[in-house]
Amino acid sequence: MRPSTKSLFAALAFTALAAASGAGIAAEVKGAAPTDPALIEKIRKSNAECYACHTEAGLKNPPRADMDLAALTKFIHDPKQFDGSNHTGMECKVCHGQGYVAFPHAPEAKKSISECGECHATKALRVETQFEASVHAKNLKDAFTCQTCHDPHVYKVAAKVGDPRKIVAQDNAMCVDCHNSDLRYSAFSTALPTKKVRPDLYATHDWLPNARLHWSAVRCIECHTPVSPVKSLATSHEILAKDKSDKACVTCHSQDSALATRLYRYASTNVGADLGFANAQVLGSAYVVGATRNPLIDRAVIGLFGLTVLGLLGHGAVCVVLALIRRRRTS
Repeated sequence: MRPSTKSLFAALAFTALAAASGAGIAAEVKGAAPTDPALIEKIRKSNAECYACHTEAGLKNPPRADMDLAALTKFIHDPKQFDGSNHTGMECKVCHGQGYVAFPHAPEAKKSISECGECHATKALRVETQFEASVHAKNLKDAFTCQTCHDPHVYKVAAKVGDPRKIVAQDNAMCVDCHNSDLRYSAFSTALPTKKVRPDLYATHDWLPNARLHWSAVRCIECHTPVSPVKSLATSHEILAKDKSDKACVTCHSQDSALATRLYRYASTNVGADLGFANAQVLGSAYVVGATRNPLIDRAVIGLFGLTVLGLLGHGAVCVVLALIRRRRTS
């Protein structure tokens, strides 16, 4: 995953091109949607040429009769998903290169596809340092690329997704697609010295209460990654093995909940804050025992419990006194 020298030089070249070509191209190179109308129309027309084939509509009505439709089905994309991804506003050719301009595509076209590090050189270097310590790098380093987990045509950063539930669904799918699929898992296990059988996902998490509920509410990486030491990387890419993962419930289920600075770091902090709830941003989509407690409610419950105990003691005392009085009267 480490960006090559070629990638770093390419990144510098892209930056120079951006500076020379104006703010619109600069936005495209950085992955931000351009705002210049002429550039937007240029990109739309360029991508429409690709969508003519690489979409469901293109597959049903191919623009040419000599196309290998069976092969095309492996490379179908949804324009709406791409327009909502991190790479919205970019030309397909920016990453795929000139080898894919003409059809049939050049035999060596794949070699022209840009590596992620060509645009994300600085971030890629930081990610690589974390990935080197990951369990995935131990035996599968050569089999892993950025695209193994992050589909560049679909993936969104958490800040762009916003809704914690949607962030969980997106991020957990990256893990489950391999770890709960014999087909995908075996494709990677063939790179191991000895082929490994996929462990049962539920059996390996039998220590976790309500595992299904947890997987729908929090990400696998909440337990399987350490806190990222790099501020620009909200999530560490050091995936921890099961024996090193965090199994302490209080990591999340406490007033110092890690969820507030991880999964919910982009959520509004005003939700319930004026009512005195701890980790108020979590309340927008979940109730986490121990994490979303309210001191006022805690004191009220303790007070009610105390009054209940006093009431029982008082009732018992009255019953004892009345019993003593009746005994004296009858004696």
